[in-house]
Formats: sequence, C-alpha cells, structure tokens
Amino acid sequence: MEMDIDRQKKFEQKIKEGTHDYSTEKDYVYPEDPIVKENLEWFQDQKLGFMIHWGPYSQLDVGCSWPLSDSDAIWCRDKRLDWDISGEEFKKQYFDLNKTFNPIRFDPQKWAEEIQATGAKYLIFTTKHHDGFCMWDTKYSDYKITAPDCPYHTNRYADVCANLFEACRKKGIAIAAYFSKADWHIDSYWSKDGERGNYMDRGPSYNPEEHPEKWEEFVQFTHNQIRELAQNYGRIEVFWFDGGWVCEREGENIRLGEVIDEIRKFQPGMLCVDRTVGGLYENYVTPEQKVPEKPLLVPWESNLTLGTSFSYRFDDNYKSTREVLNLLIDIVAKGGNLAINVGPRPNGVLPEKAMEQLKGMGRWLNQFGDAIYGTRVCAPYKKDGIAFTRKKDMIYAIETFDSDDAAVNEEIWIPYEGSVSRILNMENGKELPFEKKEGGYVVKLPEYCGEKAPLGRVFCLK
Repeated sequence: MEMDIDRQKKFEQKIKEGTHDYSTEKDYVYPEDPIVKENLEWFQDQKLGFMIHWGPYSQLDVGCSWPLSDSDAIWCRDKRLDWDISGEEFKKQYFDLNKTFNPIRFDPQKWAEEIQATGAKYLIFTTKHHDGFCMWDTKYSDYKITAPDCPYHTNRYADVCANLFEACRKKGIAIAAYFSKADWHIDSYWSKDGERGNYMDRGPSYNPEEHPEKWEEFVQFTHNQIRELAQNYGRIEVFWFDGGWVCEREGENIRLGEVIDEIRKFQPGMLCVDRTVGGLYENYVTPEQKVPEKPLLVPWESNLTLGTSFSYRFDDNYKSTREVLNLLIDIVAKGGNLAINVGPRPNGVLPEKAMEQLKGMGRWLNQFGDAIYGTRVCAPYKKDGIAFTRKKDMIYAIETFDSDDAAVNEEIWIPYEGSVSRILNMENGKELPFEKKEGGYVVKLPEYCGEKAPLGRVFCLK
C-alpha cells in the first residue's frame, strides 16, 4: 500500500484535474529515423489541427472518463454530478452509457467538410479514452460502438473511426489517432479482485511488479489494439498517446517503443506522441489548456478547448472567432501548432455555434493563410501587438486586435530590425509607404472604414 500512495503522489504532480503538464525541452530527443524527421517538418507546417473528444459520456454533460476515478472524485464529480447517487452507482451508470449511445445524425462527410472549412489540416480523434470505450470495430474488446448492446451498431457509419478517417482523407485532412494507454474498463488494468476492491485511481488496481502475468496480459491487449488501428484504418500520420502515467518510470511499462517500431515498418515515418514521457517516442510536446510564454525550441502543439471542456457541454461558452484566431497567431509566432478541441453532441452533430466561430477563422485563413501555414519562428516573435512569422525570404508581420471596438490606426509600428526593401498589404497586394526608425518601421495605411476592427491585418516584409 505504501507504494500505491507514492505512485498516487506522482500522478498528482504530473496531472492536475485531468490536465497534463508538458515535457520540457531538455527531455526532448530528436528522432534518428530520416522519414520521421521529414514528417516532423511536415507536422510543423500544418499549424492547425481539429481535436475531437467524443463517446457515450457526451450524453451526461460530464468530463470524459475522469469521474470514474475515485481518487479524482473531489474535483470531477462534485461540479457536474448533482443527482443523489453513490460513487459506485454513478460508475455503473457511466459504464452503461454505451447502451443508450445512438448518434444517428453522425455524418462523416459533413464533419469532414466542416473541419476543412475551419482551416484545420489534421484531425486528432479519440479512438479510445481512459474509460476504454472503443470508437472502432475492435476485436479485442466488447466495449465498443459496434457491439450488439450499443444501439448504434446497426448504423452504416457504426465504425466511426473507419468512416470519419476516410471522409477526412478525401478532404486532404491528415489523421492523428488519439489512444489512451490506460483502460479503465478492462480487467487486466482495473480489476476488482485486488486489496482495494472497487476503489480505483488513475493507474492499475494492482502493483504490476507483484502481478507480472496480469500486467503482461494488459500489455499484449494494448499492443493488439494499437496494431489493429495501424493495420486496418489506413494511413495514420500521428499516434497521439494519452495517459502519461502509463510509462516505465512510473512502474507501468507497456513497451510502447516495441509496437511503434513494428508499425513504422509499414507506416513509415509515422509520428508518435507519448505525452509527458519524453525520449524517442515523444516526437512533439503537447501543452494542454495553456500556451507557453515564450517560443519552445522543439516541435510542439497546444491542445486547447474552444469551450470550457474537452467533452460536450449542453450550456458551454465558446471562444469567439477573434479569440481563437489570436490564440493561433500567438502559438504560431512561438513556433507551435494549435489543436482546437470541440466536443460533438450525443446525437452526432458538431455544435453549430462552435463551428460558426471556427469557420470564421477558416475564412481569415483562406485569405491570409500564407502567413501561418508552412512558416517558422522569426524574432522578435511577438512584440508591440505584432506577431512575426517567416517563410523563406518573406517576413510576415501580423497585427492583432483584442476586440471588435479596438482602435484601427492608419499608422502602425512594426518592431522588426532586419533590412526591408518593400512592405506590402497582404489584403490587396499593394505596396505601402514606410519609414525606417530605430528598432523598426513606421508604416502608413489608408483610412480604415470597417464597422469593426479586422480580425487581423498582415504585412509582407521583403
């Protein structure tokens, strides 16, 4: 029991209220495989991903999986679970949600069109969260969307992963498969036969060192499911692994590198994101619900929710188009990618208000995307309200505005100290008059006549 307490303390240090910390730059190890390196450059070109957490939990207006963990009850049950039942009764009701999950309005082609309209270049989709419910037709678990006890299993789109992945690929959207290394449904991870009985925390309900055969059963189950997705569901650009506590240093070694090396023989260059673990199999780091204060010198991606939760909330408040675009610009100026998360409704529809905000960003990117996609960092990164990106010999200066009623000046200061021969307004391609001063350039613009401040103005410095 003493070892269990120590392990729980480590969990608390790594994850706070379900939110992962992220690996430091010193923990990063650049991949040696040249194809992985090439795909890492590809990833850094994409800049914007669309993230989806979806499963039976969307019916309950609660966080995905976390309320099942008794050790996390203090923060994840009291906020949303306001009916008078015990924790054990709640866990039973949660695990039975598969019997009522029937998203009959799910249309993978429509989802792909809507995702494309946001400007996102890749999809991160939860094939399985910690609760163990599988959104694909796995042969290794009966807790899945295609099982007979799930009413959706007869629908032509019942294998959600197969249909959604293919629809997105047809729109040029790459696939990143989110996969939880923990599985709170399978007996080889959460067994009620241990000394703790029904009490569960984030990790296995037993000490893997004391029960190596049981742990090996779980390792093989996990490898089989990862192989299954890699072998039967088309090209996967990224395997995005959640559950950072499932790793060797925490006593939960699933030997992830073994199965990834095997998969890369037929999925060459596939990126692996073993979140918070560091080393060769965390090809990019993933700040969650936060943006680093300064540029990171390694590949990275902030995963942020458009609303207040990764899972669907019936009364959620979504960030405006301006807010999410400003986040994207800030992240890209610091050298990262943004993965913006939207939780679909239980009926299979992407929330209209959320998609309206993101499509507004997509329209801006249609016009100014050259300043975002395929760029790299450029000092001074972000200064005096101007964000900078670079693509070959072109410097992009992006002016952002905090609100609709922000002042839109006819003279702006661009704090770039490099040599510039021409400055163009990216909106219309016209050359702008400017004056060089110490520390940057003063640029003259025509009077702005819009009713609201623009989402962002872009200037090309040649």
